[in-house]
Amino acid sequence: MAKKRIILAITGASGTIYATSLIKALADNDDVDLHVIVSEAAKKVLSLETDLSPDALTIDAVTSHAPDDIAAPPASGSWLHDGMIICPCSMATLSAVASGFGHNLIHRAADVTLKERRKLILVPRETPLNSIHLKNMLTADRAGAVILPACPGFYHRPETIEDLADQLAGKILDQLDIAHTLYARWGD
Repeated sequence: MAKKRIILAITGASGTIYATSLIKALADNDDVDLHVIVSEAAKKVLSLETDLSPDALTIDAVTSHAPDDIAAPPASGSWLHDGMIICPCSMATLSAVASGFGHNLIHRAADVTLKERRKLILVPRETPLNSIHLKNMLTADRAGAVILPACPGFYHRPETIEDLADQLAGKILDQLDIAHTLYARWGD
């Protein structure tokens, strides 16, 4: 069975803990070929929210692409992949995706993902939302993106912040049909 090739883009919204949970789950999965794109803003937010270095986002088990490398493989529709996640997704990135503005590799890869009708999962992390944010989410949804806000559930009775991040990461992996044990499912 071929590995699932997944792109994970990390932008400058608060919530880098969600991205670190995803990276761990995806990098530890032998059935996944993980490609990561980290914006400069994401590196800054990571340093503000955690004690991790930016290297934690590009561990050895993944392929990393520079956000300004618009000639990297994810920029082309001929480069096959099984889905793209933008987590967390800043409102600036959401706006670029909704408008088709390809300013960097993250925006371009998202645009290519939509045009090729591949799965694009956007994980916005902002509150409150204004009408521009909501309109951009609706536009991205209508273009084929999955809008999966960073709204963790509590039915699995989380005991730590990591439990909350893992539950959301699991919801994202469910969208890509990637098996995991990140949280107890309803009724389990």
